[in-house]
Amino acid sequence: MSTRVAVMSIIVENGGTVEKLNGILHEYGSYIIGRMGIPYRARGINIISIAIDAPQDKISALAGLIGNLPGVSVKTALSNVTAGDS
Repeated sequence: MSTRVAVMSIIVENGGTVEKLNGILHEYGSYIIGRMGIPYRARGINIISIAIDAPQDKISALAGLIGNLPGVSVKTALSNVTAGDS
């Protein structure tokens, strides 16, 4: 199955969703290359960046699950870099 490299930008405005968000990210952990979280205390939000290498359907499913959390916004940038199974 072909995979793509992507970056997800996540803004968490509702701290009550962090546990659910972490659970979702844990489910998709095998696809995550790296993760960076920045607490922006002055604004009371958290900014998270996720680098991922996964099939297109998994990237879309992950973005959908995250985007459905209350007080959470997500945007995905997909690269043209793909890899197939050898």
